[in-house]
Amino acid sequence: MRKAFEIAGTRVAPGARDLIDLPMPKLSSHTNLSMPVHVVHGRRDGPTLFVSAAVHGDELNGIEVIRRVLANKSVNKLKGTLVAVPVVNAYGVIHESRYLPDRRDLNRSFPGSEQGSLAARLANLFMEEIVKRCTHGIDLHTGAIHRTNLPQIRANLDDADTARLAHAFGVPVVLNAQIRDGSLRASASELGIPMLLYEAGEALRFDEVSIRAGVVGVINVMRELGMLPASKRRRGASREPFVARRSGWVRAPQSGMLSAIVALGTRVSKGETLGYIDDPYGGNRYQVQSNAEGVVIGKLELPLVHEGDAVYHIARFSDDIDDVAEEVEAFHADYADAISPNGVAG
Repeated sequence: MRKAFEIAGTRVAPGARDLIDLPMPKLSSHTNLSMPVHVVHGRRDGPTLFVSAAVHGDELNGIEVIRRVLANKSVNKLKGTLVAVPVVNAYGVIHESRYLPDRRDLNRSFPGSEQGSLAARLANLFMEEIVKRCTHGIDLHTGAIHRTNLPQIRANLDDADTARLAHAFGVPVVLNAQIRDGSLRASASELGIPMLLYEAGEALRFDEVSIRAGVVGVINVMRELGMLPASKRRRGASREPFVARRSGWVRAPQSGMLSAIVALGTRVSKGETLGYIDDPYGGNRYQVQSNAEGVVIGKLELPLVHEGDAVYHIARFSDDIDDVAEEVEAFHADYADAISPNGVAG
């Protein structure tokens, strides 16, 4: 018989589920806050996976991804333990903000400190109570405010275990992303915990395709880890992804009003026109041109731009670019109408 799984003094028996509230520093109004932690502790041994969302408080897709994963019937057959934290940064969610009340970015504050700033204390709480109890991790994100991302996995592909999980997730684009100092991914890596970062959609918006793909991706990773039985159905989303080793932003050459003409997932050539910036005062029009051949994996949604603003994010691939673009289009078609909003097919 497995041992009980314990967090913050609460013990979860094998074969049981529980919701644990981790106490967090109070609001300035003296209102109590807590971090909700859903624990599904399987009867049989297996990996311990954490899935987190809303590390940035305005990135909401992951909250819904976790809700649907927990509602999925396949989780009842779990081996190992799932630790799901839908709202890490409750302060940011309340204020619809990426940041904490101390204006710090939580994802630049790990591993944190018990005696440090508010951000440091929250990071330390998450590391001590969640990350250090797990063997693997998935952190769910979206694009920043007014920017949307093509569903993509960012991971250290030079680590074999991490690369295996990145490929299993099931999105068409995997980006070999450098680890940033102070990030959750960097701190997990130092502990030897393979971790994926899922980026999809836009801040403060629910995007159904991104949510559905995220749910399937988390389930796929759990199957790859042996936590869930293998699927009896094969979906298009399980195709081998395309790996990008480099990416970069195209920036606005002038200030003005942006008219974007190229969509996410589009194949672009170097020098191709991606959109126009119109000067409402002088009447001038400026082209926004691609600085590389690749596929658009992120774009600005706000028409108002200043000179130097990041407008289009382009990933570069060694594979045939047309093949990548076709796979992205097929991926979106798969998720547009194939899955019920209440769960995962297959």
